[in-house]
Amino acid sequence: MSMALNPQYDAIGKGFVQQYYTLFDDPAQRPNLANMYNVETSFMTFEGVQLQGAVKIMEKLNSLTFQKIGRLITSVDSQPMFDGGVLINVLGRLQCDDDPPHPYMQTFVLKPLGDSFFVQHDIFRLGIHDVA
Repeated sequence: MSMALNPQYDAIGKGFVQQYYTLFDDPAQRPNLANMYNVETSFMTFEGVQLQGAVKIMEKLNSLTFQKIGRLITSVDSQPMFDGGVLINVLGRLQCDDDPPHPYMQTFVLKPLGDSFFVQHDIFRLGIHDVA
């Protein structure tokens, strides 16, 4: 196995997060996120629900009904991966429409594809601690 660590991993992570949320946070542009996922090999876990493939992932994202998103990003931590990919962990706060703001975490694994990347793994979870 070749050691193909990408030295630009930090800039790639921060740049990706900015681009991803620019599209996600605008309902008119959200459908363009389809280009970031692979038709077969992308996975998303959204609030505990696992989805595979760009079609199912976009069905989920397009079913989200909120129109207005207030987002505050606290940190973007990235690590290089040995296949040239990048692991990204985002900590932030999210406010949808008139709901109260909630902390959230989102983790991405970017895989190289030619001279670009696609999202192979995407895990999203609101930081809501329900006490039984």
